[in-house]
Order: sequence, then C-alpha cells, then structure tokens
Amino acid sequence: MSELHLTLSAARHLHLAAQGLLKRPRRKAKPADILATIQRMSLLQIDTINVVARSPYLVLFSRLGAYPQSWLDDALLRGELMEYWAHEACFLPRSDFPLVRHKMLSPHNMGWKYHPEWMAEHADEIDSLIAHIAENGPVRSADFVHPRKGASGWWEWKPHKRHLEGLFTAGKVMVVERRNFQRVYDLTHRVMPGWQDELHALSQEDAEALMLENSARSLGIFRPQWLADYYRLRQPNLPALLKRWQDKEQVVPVQVEQLGEMWVHTDMLPQLALAEDGKLNATHSAVLSPFDPVVWDRKRAEQFFDFTYRLECYTPAPKRQYGYFVLPLLHQGKLVGRIDSKMHRKEGVLEIFALYLEEGTRMSASLEKGLKQALDDFARWQGANRIRLQRLPEKLFLHQRDGWEIDVA
Repeated sequence: MSELHLTLSAARHLHLAAQGLLKRPRRKAKPADILATIQRMSLLQIDTINVVARSPYLVLFSRLGAYPQSWLDDALLRGELMEYWAHEACFLPRSDFPLVRHKMLSPHNMGWKYHPEWMAEHADEIDSLIAHIAENGPVRSADFVHPRKGASGWWEWKPHKRHLEGLFTAGKVMVVERRNFQRVYDLTHRVMPGWQDELHALSQEDAEALMLENSARSLGIFRPQWLADYYRLRQPNLPALLKRWQDKEQVVPVQVEQLGEMWVHTDMLPQLALAEDGKLNATHSAVLSPFDPVVWDRKRAEQFFDFTYRLECYTPAPKRQYGYFVLPLLHQGKLVGRIDSKMHRKEGVLEIFALYLEEGTRMSASLEKGLKQALDDFARWQGANRIRLQRLPEKLFLHQRDGWEIDVA
C-alpha cells in the first residue's frame, strides 16, 4: 500500500467519526443507543459535578441528541453496564469485566483507590457488612447514615462508605444501580454468577493488550503516545506494539499535515478512504463535557485540536481564567470555544456567564448558526425554556445584547 496522506482537518474528522461526533444525529435516540455509544467510546467517565447536566449524561447527549437521562441508569440496572476504575471512575460494558478483573484481584496496586491498612483494621466490620448484603440485598452507603446525631447504629457514615469503596475496588461488590446518582452495591458473585477467576480471568498482560486495542479503535486515528492514557495504563513498548498490530493488519500508518506519522485502526478504513479524498465532512456542533474522551487527555487535545484546556473548578475563583465548570464547544470538526454556564433548574433557565471563542476563530454565519443550535439543544434537553446570555464575543449574536434572555426554540 502506498503511503497515505491526510490534512489535519481530515485527521480530526476521522477521530470524530470514530467517537460518534462527526455529524448531527439523524434520528431520535433509542434506549439501545446507550450501550452502543459506550461501546464505541470504550469508556464513559463518571463525574458528579452538576452545575449543568452531570458529565456522563452530557457525553452521551453530545453524540445522541436529546434522550431521557434515566436511560443511562436503566442500562446499568439491566446489567448492560458496570462501573470500575478505567480512565478514572467509568461506566463500561459489563462484557468488559475480564479487562479489569486483574485490577480487582490486586487492589494493593491501585494506589489511593485502595487502603489495605483500613481494610485490615476494620476486617470484622467489613465481614459483617458482606454478611448483611448477602442476607438483605444491595445497599447504598447512605443506608447507614444515622438518623440523628448521637443515635446508635452500626457505624458512622464515613467509615461505612470507605468500607464499600474498598470492597468495590477489590471486586468483592459491584455497582448494580444508581439512585439519585448514589451507588447501589451488591455482591460480585451474585452480579456475575457464572464467573470463575481460575477459568475466565485474564492476565494483566493480556487484559492491557485488549485495552490498548480498544483505545486504538475508539480514537480511530492516533499518535502511539496517546494510547496508554485512554485506560490510564503504563506506556507500553510502542515499536513492538505497532509492529505486532501491523503484522495482524489492525492498523495502517498515515502522514498527517503538521503532526507527521499517525496510525489508523483498520475499522476506520472506509472512512479513511473518504478522508483522504476530502469527503469525510464534519457537520456537527455540540457542547462537550470536560470529561469527554475527545478532550480528557489535555495534551492530546492541545496537539490535535490546538485547544488548551484546564478544569478550573478546583482553582480559587480569583485565579480562574474562564470559569468554574467550562464546557468546550465543537463546531464542524474544530474546538472553537468554551462556555461558563449554570443550569437554574427551578427557574428553567440556562445561564451562560461567558462564551469565549478560540483565538483565530473566524466569524461566519455557519459558526453563529451552529453555536446557537448547539446551545438551544443543550438548554432544551436540560429542561430550560430560556437562555440567559451574559458576556459574548464581539460580533457574535449581533442582535443580542449582554444579559439578553432568549426563549429556547
């Protein structure tokens, strides 16, 4: 095969096609799309900040359009999904249980996520907790909160939560449900009744090999250095890995404008042919989560999209450059800006404190139409009937004034 060449724009489009972000959804979402979308991304990172829709729901919305947020909870409850440490805390297909089981069996290697001293010190309490779940069924940590200060009971809430989190990391319990986004835990042997470690568990080496393949497939096109971060793995021997994949015809090399050699997973070969001919066109405009796979690797986002991003919610307010929980804006294959916003649920108002465009972004009717549509869709999906606009870039939405409120179309 002759050497393939792509423009930077075509390479970005190929990545967005792999991620399901190239084009606006053509049909209404269906419940089955939740699992299919997560399988496409491999992972769906979990975060609890809810100034707007919580991150996992937003990542799905960016790809599916409007859908009931309960569908994600339902997919977990039906057993299509599981939770575990992957990129960070993530939803992943339950069929990927073998990929993470080796971590569960060696929790002492999980760093801050597991505290063996705590588990040993409280072994008797933890054994009683396991017996309680076995006899009474799934529990939440909140089930053990004392009803009033000074009340007697098994344990204080904080120790009990730590017990459950330790058992979760060690694979003794699994999350089977979310109630008001609170984890509900059951015993792993009940959740996975046919599982036998001695028959089904993968070695760390074999599991990580599959995770790296998932990373390549979900990225679609990649620099080898980007692979390990997807599941937060240690950097593998990249030359040997790429040689092995080439021999198995899993990847092909391409030369990309400005970035040099990159690699494309062979699942993307039909789209690669279109990209090379300049026919893989991005039409989607969307609000993204800070924990979207497209931007969660900040170095990759900077190298690939020239988009420098830092989550500032843990930065003291006077030192923030953009805002508390700033969301990237995607428009037709580019990360063109970001918004600092908050959803006022009781008022039914999405407040946009500020909208920033990236330096060099060219004002156009297409950009304005795309961003207005993206913000309108974003607001409506969260139940807002109005958008309150504060600071806007000069010349954007010329017919609006700072602080102008507009009805959601």
